[in-house]
Formats: sequence, C-alpha cells, structure tokens
Amino acid sequence: MKIRVINPNGSAGMAQLLDATCQGIKAADTQLSVIHLPGSVASIEGAADGVCAAYHLLGAMRQGQEEGVQGFVIACFDDTGLDAARELASGPVLGIGEAAMHAASMLSVRYSILTSLPRSIHIIERNMHSYGLQRRCANIHAADIPVLELERDPAHYLRLRDLGQQILRDDRSECLVMGCAGMSQWAQRLQEDLGVPVVDGVQVALKWVEALVQLRLGSSKSLSYAWPREKVV
Repeated sequence: MKIRVINPNGSAGMAQLLDATCQGIKAADTQLSVIHLPGSVASIEGAADGVCAAYHLLGAMRQGQEEGVQGFVIACFDDTGLDAARELASGPVLGIGEAAMHAASMLSVRYSILTSLPRSIHIIERNMHSYGLQRRCANIHAADIPVLELERDPAHYLRLRDLGQQILRDDRSECLVMGCAGMSQWAQRLQEDLGVPVVDGVQVALKWVEALVQLRLGSSKSLSYAWPREKVV
C-alpha cells in the first residue's frame, strides 16, 4: 500500500525526523513517503500560518491522489486543512491531532496535551470541541518552545519531561499527548520516564491509516467530503 505523511510546513529537517520515526513502525508492505512543502511557511504557529500551509497542502494532496497514494497523514497537531484534504482524497486522511485525542481517550479516563506555544492552545481547543472529545481532556498546556527549536535542540527534552511530570500531577491525568509533530522523536523516551502512556499522533495516525487502507475504507464521498464541484467561470 502507498501511504504518504505530509509535513505541511517547509522544514526539511522536521520531515527527516518524522521519516525516521515512521520508517521504524510502518508495515512491511507499506510504501511510505514522508514529504515537506518547500513553498509553505517554515513552521505552523497560529491561524495565519495554518491558512498559508493549507493552500500548499491541497496542492500536495492533488499530486498524491494522481500518484495513486492510498492514504494520507497530515503531520501537524492543528490538523491543518484536514476537512479540505479529505475532499481531495479517495482514501483515508488522518490528522495527527484528531488521531492522538481519540487514542488517548481509549487509553485513559483523563488525558492532558502538551503543545509547543501558547497561541496554539485555542486552535487545539476548537478542534477538540468539533471532534466531541473535550470531556476526556483535563487540560492543554504549552511548553513555550517554538516548533523549529524542537528539531534543533535536543536539550528541550528535559523541559518536556519536567513539564510532563508537573502536568500529570496537577491535572491528575493518566496519559500525556504530544501536541506537536516536532515532539514525535521523544514520545517513547517520555513514556519510559513518566510511567504513563505518551501518545504521538504521527505514529498513531500512520498505523490507523494503514489499517483503514487494508480494510478498504476511505473518505465518504456521499456529502460532506464529496469531491469539489467543478466551476465554470
């Protein structure tokens, strides 16, 4: 099966980190490609960045559909352009934010989210409410670390670990969700250090997309995610 993970920002370094994570867990028969979008914003930090990235994402979706890609993962926790992307694909399209929240709700009664910057919190909150998952989330926290710094400085792991310990204690949570694709590289290490499930949406979304493709399940085209209508000007 052909699966594509799209990092919707312009960071090649981020895409390389995601590729290293995904290659280690993909199924043997998965032809996996992990791409970034060179014309997009360097990182997605806020609504304006998200709109810009979504424009470039849709071009990548059309290209992937033409190339016969059977399933897609959008590797931004804001689930940038997710609904629009589903309109352009016959196969499943999962955002890592939605995937991570669903997974955490299956693993714990209360989970907390740790994201990169405070300005991302309201976007995640809005998405969570649209998914109907707000009742299981204790709180959303920000490490106050810019997205690109996560890939450049491994020393940030210690801050994430210490914040994770404090968050789990204060929120009385049983699971921690990594609220940024740039944190994917540390999920397993954090899980070992914190002693609770640590959910990385990149890995969850990849495995679920593989399963959905294998089950021959894709985006419904009956109404909400129908193919875009052709316009005559």
